[in-house]
Amino acid sequence: MSVARVTEITAKGNSIQDAMEEGVKRASKTLKNVEHVWVSDIKARVSDGKIDDYYVTMKVTFVLDD
Repeated sequence: MSVARVTEITAKGNSIQDAMEEGVKRASKTLKNVEHVWVSDIKARVSDGKIDDYYVTMKVTFVLDD
């Protein structure tokens, strides 16, 4: 039987998908066995009436080593 843990991170990108991929990429550098992410919030920074950056808050699930 395995045990998993969930941690929450926020990542920035040029698109929602880019922000998600950047978050998973960075989380995978520190956390082993990343298996799932759940986007719990999406935000965007607006400048001069245009979206500059997207921010996603994700819950990252990773399985703990035995």
